[in-house]
Amino acid sequence: MRIVTKDVILVTGADLAPQALALLTDFDVVYAGTGNECTEDALEALCRQHEPVAIIVRYGKVSARVIGASPKLRVISKHGTGIDNIDSNFAKSHGIVVRAATGANAAAVAEHTWALILACAKNVVQLDGRMRDGHWDKATHKSLELKGRTLGLVGLGAIGRRVADVGIALGMRVVAFDPYAASVPESIERRALNEVIAESDVLSLHCPLTADNANMINAQSLASMRDGALVVNTARGGLIDEAALAEALKSGKLRAAGLDSFQVEPFVAGGHAFTGLHNAILSPHIGGVTSDAYVGMGTAAARNILDELAVTA
Repeated sequence: MRIVTKDVILVTGADLAPQALALLTDFDVVYAGTGNECTEDALEALCRQHEPVAIIVRYGKVSARVIGASPKLRVISKHGTGIDNIDSNFAKSHGIVVRAATGANAAAVAEHTWALILACAKNVVQLDGRMRDGHWDKATHKSLELKGRTLGLVGLGAIGRRVADVGIALGMRVVAFDPYAASVPESIERRALNEVIAESDVLSLHCPLTADNANMINAQSLASMRDGALVVNTARGGLIDEAALAEALKSGKLRAAGLDSFQVEPFVAGGHAFTGLHNAILSPHIGGVTSDAYVGMGTAAARNILDELAVTA
């Protein structure tokens, strides 16, 4: 009797939302394991063993080695929006489609962006620590009021626009740089990148990481910013020169920074300049990690695979 086997979808993670799995019942789903287990060697070995037709990318780097290890591979689908951990050029050159779950975690990331902005502006973390140490700083503390301030956005996609909406509701002026945006709402002023950086009281990053914009926030651009400004990054760590940002925080050039992504992840606290700075508020790249976004990203990633496989069938 002939054994009929299903095509394999490899997930570079340990799980997938049940709603996403329900869409993939015609496939065998193989998990690579937790984030630490998704090494390049491990992913390459799994591709050679199972020859997946698709990969859902949650953790790890899907390099040329990994992509080339499966002769059946036809689509790589990101469980999220940023595809900088996928060798898209190599995939494209081999006829393999790369898709992202665009907008699936936009609400979650936008909300976390505002959590960081408000924590920075209102000194939430520092005041909590002071209270727990027995201090009552009402007579000496002054927080930053956002009404009338300028919110600068680098990137005006689904996340950036949600962040802009909240800023406008708070009475902020909003300026933005996005060379790829076909249109910009009338309530947002479109500016060149250097103008957005220089004019911002709050600068928030919402763009993908590319070779052209790596370290766009560096010593020179930070020096052009308004004294006492805030920098918030819920996009990619590679957009910021971390040593330069740490120096700007240490010197008082910047009031504070809220950071959800880093040059090297997982972030290692020992010896890193940010861990010794009370005005650097850190979170472990969880802006898009909510129960709703988990389902949204999983189902969007699954649908992207089904759509592409149907086209190429």
